[in-house]
Amino acid sequence: MGSSAGSGSSYDYAFKILLIGDSGVGKSSLLLSFISSHVDDLAPTIGVDFKIKHLTVGGKRLKLTIWDTAGQERFRTLTSSYYRGAQGIILVYDVTRRETFANLADIWAREIDLYSTNQDCIKIVVGNKVDKETEKMVTREEGIAFAQQYGCLFLECSAKTRENVEKCFEELALKILEVPSLLEEGSAAMKRNISKQKPEDHASEVGGCCS
Repeated sequence: MGSSAGSGSSYDYAFKILLIGDSGVGKSSLLLSFISSHVDDLAPTIGVDFKIKHLTVGGKRLKLTIWDTAGQERFRTLTSSYYRGAQGIILVYDVTRRETFANLADIWAREIDLYSTNQDCIKIVVGNKVDKETEKMVTREEGIAFAQQYGCLFLECSAKTRENVEKCFEELALKILEVPSLLEEGSAAMKRNISKQKPEDHASEVGGCCS
């Protein structure tokens, strides 16, 4: 059996996960650390990038589409479509830069309120760069307190040493799996993808939108 055979049905649920937070906190590094086994110093993300990762959590096969966004203001025009339909959001700050933590409340949590279309969406706050222990400016307790206030999960991790990186995505996925409305969306997204692969559907779609 070839690897491409049956790939349309090789997972039980498909979820959209967002990475948000200030520029330079390590969102892309976190994502690459999760996707592959090495992380180099990355250039800032321009606009939006996404990666797909298949994993099995809680006995379910998941397809995660993980969206990574530029933290810079000038790319913020994409915002509302970026947030639409996300089942999970990862709010990242840099434990060595206090302002990136303050901005979670001042900018990012507000943005979720404004743009997130899912009331049930699961959020996890992640303090990245814990490998820089001596430069740490935000305590674990502060991170936990913030997460509790906003109803989020919490983890500290290091994209560099890969500490807790997989755990971050797995815990998020496990929580999503506990929410019936999000499961419903995750399976609906999958059905849509499969139906799109039928040529006759595709032809009518094209005719409908472009003629």
